Amino acid sequence: MYAIVRAGGRQEKVAVGDVIELDRIAGQVGDAVSLKVLLLVEDGKITTDAATLSSSTVTGELVDHHRGPKIDILRYKNKTGYRRRQGHRSELSTVKITKISAGK
Repeated sequence: MYAIVRAGGRQEKVAVGDVIELDRIAGQVGDAVSLKVLLLVEDGKITTDAATLSSSTVTGELVDHHRGPKIDILRYKNKTGYRRRQGHRSELSTVKITKISAGK
């Protein structure tokens, strides 16, 4: 069984035991996290019904908070002397999926 969940503005395919990186989630390490289910696949049967999915849950455990790799943003315009350098590091959380329950 696996599910497609909405997490941090993106969609992730998850199964029990998977470890995924998401945008920073509020909470302490060890806390339980619930994710919104968009699609559920169980034994080849695909569930997209909104009523069934609203009662379905994907639960995970918050494993770690960390920062992503440094991204360098460089801008340059020829012959004008314009140069600009900027950096960015995303705040991330690691989540381990512990349970997927299908609503009936």
